[in-house]
Amino acid sequence: MATFTYILSSPSSSALFSHQKHHLHHHPLPSSSSPFFPTQLKSDYWGYGRQVLGRVKCLNESNDDLEAKTSLVSSGSVTGVSLYGWCAGLAGLGFLETSYLSYLKLTGLDVFCPVAGGSCGDILNSGYAVVFGVPLPLIGMVAYGAAAFLALKLAAKDLPFGIDESKGGLVLLGTTTSMATASAYFLYILNTQFPGASCSYCLASVLLSFSLFFTTAKSLGWQKIREEVGLQVCVAGLVFAALSNSYGASALPPPTRFGEKFLPYSPTEIKAPSSPLALKLAAHLRSVGAKMYGAFWCSHCLEQKEMFGQEAAKLLNYGECYPDGFKIGTPLSQECKEVKIQGFPMWVIKGQVLEGTQDFPALAKASGFEAGEFGGELAELAKLSAEVNMQP
Repeated sequence: MATFTYILSSPSSSALFSHQKHHLHHHPLPSSSSPFFPTQLKSDYWGYGRQVLGRVKCLNESNDDLEAKTSLVSSGSVTGVSLYGWCAGLAGLGFLETSYLSYLKLTGLDVFCPVAGGSCGDILNSGYAVVFGVPLPLIGMVAYGAAAFLALKLAAKDLPFGIDESKGGLVLLGTTTSMATASAYFLYILNTQFPGASCSYCLASVLLSFSLFFTTAKSLGWQKIREEVGLQVCVAGLVFAALSNSYGASALPPPTRFGEKFLPYSPTEIKAPSSPLALKLAAHLRSVGAKMYGAFWCSHCLEQKEMFGQEAAKLLNYGECYPDGFKIGTPLSQECKEVKIQGFPMWVIKGQVLEGTQDFPALAKASGFEAGEFGGELAELAKLSAEVNMQP
């Protein structure tokens, strides 16, 4: 039942001319119907001949056995593990890492930082660690889990829902493309918004996601990747737009603006006058215990206060998250830590959290404000806000 491998190498140029007669009597190239059949055929470097990698089959070996062994040789594998198997392993490591970080995020425990002291904790607890209100490690855990599941199914050729291997490979390609794009985006943020800081978990995730992408690309073949470049561009664009939109919804700490320079606390100055609606709404918000959290250097916080005006802003119940000044690594105030603030400004109204700058209709609705004579004005403001949100 043994099988053997043989190689016929192309002759050198000198041998070709000195032993031409001998070469004319070489055994003819084996056909697929004979016990000898080639599994690989390619031209040598100079194109003078052929290199044939073939298999020799014993006469008592069945074709089914030989085909099964041949498929193992021809399938992309490294040390006996298929490329999809490697994808599953890489995704499994990412799933374990993000599961650990998700547990810490949901329980409020401090992350263990093996490198660079506590800087990774500052990064993982910053506003950039949340996308549309969902903790980033939780999103990563779902993505890595989906990639691991799909890669295992592709390796076992047992895809669900009747999906064939080609379509399953495209789904895995889209998944890993989105993960690599997000990692590139976060790596840019890490270098621009947290200069000098280090986050071993972030860098590990970047390495895993890019390794996943390139392993998936290798398993599909570069020709297939070139054919599906449109899909990859669309997926990358959607991920980039989603992340940009999420981070644009609220003001986040801007370390690049200050670098390592310490910025002493200074109260914001509001110059705009207050309207009757703003005064009544601010008084109502204070009466129901609503509170706005922000930072003195936050432009969106200033915008929110300017919306109320000078007199009404003084009525607001406001919590400053950096009362002692700010620079990279400055911790939030204890009160801001307790409410788990992710970005500025943030409102807490009757137990409801509203992130980002809020218009008067949203604040009135959340607080149960009775508009009365200001009903028409609130309705007009709501209409204008809806029109602005509909604009691209």
